[in-house]
Amino acid sequence: MIEVEVHQQLRAFLREQGESFWPHHLTMARLVARALRIKRGALIQSGVASGHYAHYRLSYLMPALLWPSAVMVVAPEAVRNRLVMVEIPRLQQWMETNKSIFVSDASRGVQGQAWPDDNFNGLFILSPDQWLSDRLHHRMELPAQIPTIMDGIDDLEHWVQQQLTLHLLPKDWDALMLACPTDAETIRDIRVQLTRSIFQHPPNPYSCHLLEDGEQERLRHLEHTLHQASSGYIPEQWRRFFDKLYHRDQLLWTDISRSNGQFTLHCTPLEIAPTLEPVWAQQPLVLIGNALDQESQATSYRQRMGLGDITCLKFAPDRHHDVIQLYLPDRFPFPNTPNFQPTLLQEVRQLLCVSAEAKGLTVILVGDMPLKAQMATTLASEFGSRLQVEQTCLDENGILVSGWEFWREHHTVLPMPTLLIIPTLPIPSLEDPLVAGRVSRYKRRRQNWFTDYLLPETLKELQRAISPLRNSQGVIALLDNRVNHRSYGIQVLDAMSPFARINYVDERLFSQPVRPVLDER
Repeated sequence: MIEVEVHQQLRAFLREQGESFWPHHLTMARLVARALRIKRGALIQSGVASGHYAHYRLSYLMPALLWPSAVMVVAPEAVRNRLVMVEIPRLQQWMETNKSIFVSDASRGVQGQAWPDDNFNGLFILSPDQWLSDRLHHRMELPAQIPTIMDGIDDLEHWVQQQLTLHLLPKDWDALMLACPTDAETIRDIRVQLTRSIFQHPPNPYSCHLLEDGEQERLRHLEHTLHQASSGYIPEQWRRFFDKLYHRDQLLWTDISRSNGQFTLHCTPLEIAPTLEPVWAQQPLVLIGNALDQESQATSYRQRMGLGDITCLKFAPDRHHDVIQLYLPDRFPFPNTPNFQPTLLQEVRQLLCVSAEAKGLTVILVGDMPLKAQMATTLASEFGSRLQVEQTCLDENGILVSGWEFWREHHTVLPMPTLLIIPTLPIPSLEDPLVAGRVSRYKRRRQNWFTDYLLPETLKELQRAISPLRNSQGVIALLDNRVNHRSYGIQVLDAMSPFARINYVDERLFSQPVRPVLDER
């Protein structure tokens, strides 16, 4: 069986190469090989940051290269580059195989997206956007029933929603007036009314707003007028948008460009499981992510993504080699209290001074946009050009003030931090209209919107953020005292485990590993 061959080949390769960075290679490789053989899907939580290089990738490349038929590998650009330029060549050379490799990258014009030919039995590598576009929009350019390995699926939900979101740009209004000239005046009036109403929304850091009932009613009136008139051709984009206006599972929102005096309408599905269920049935799938769900069976994640009966495997960080050093002070002011910001700045200054001898990068992760700007301004006045806000060109001993999204997308090109400071947990803000819209949906269904939505999103973001520091056993300062005093604090600590915890700043923290009692949650 292929499982035996994969096990033997990968074990021999790892021994010869001396690679022992990840202890689960053989287990994962056998599972992937089995999924290819019996065509049964698998969902794997690796517990490893999905940067441009993650050690677990050998575990799915070996089975894919040994499989006699075609295999698709779907991965983000940085991962694809690493696979094509480094991982696959060295495996091919060691195994003395010549399986054909086809890299589809239509966006860069390297090769087209189309499948090579009916006799192709190689490795077909493409982007998530290309694969999802083909499957969700029924383009049928990629054949069905080809075993598919999808890497880096921590962002899969976001990718799917991007693909399914319908946009109405300013130019679409012009196209509608050209298509329906007899109703051009009505279209223009409604556009003016919407513009006036939308621009009356107070500015927020996210530059977007949910459409209010009155604004939605104007769009429904426009649809009714055009339908009754039945004159002219309604562009397809408008037809699709009008259809979604009456669906309660759609989030209708607008982003505003105040400098240009323009707005763009968006329609995003709140529930993607019904759309994805038939997609998963088209081919056997191996889905690989870092931290998708707190449960090993990923029940909540599978339900949200429409995944049915599938083999699930979750690898926990090694409690000896992947330990982080966690500084979690008690008696710290709670966020959103008057004393929090001055105390936070004082604590950050102390940590920066104590860690100065370590001569490494310090990252301060701040999700709250006003707080991020205030901290950056205050600290820049003291540390000068050493401090940068969301930049990748940093001094060796630099200080990076960053939002969670920037850190998630760019940590692979940054030096490994000596210190990661987290002022507050990355709980999605209800001030974000898109978050508020999703919370409203949970409320309408009488579901617990915090434990079912906000908390899982928080834990997933937190695990992804700290994962890169596990290899270096870096120091993480978590300054959100809610972890100590709220009931969900236990779940936060479980998500961060394993760690060695202290509640005071010790100079030895950055000069040598501190070994308090290990928390083995």
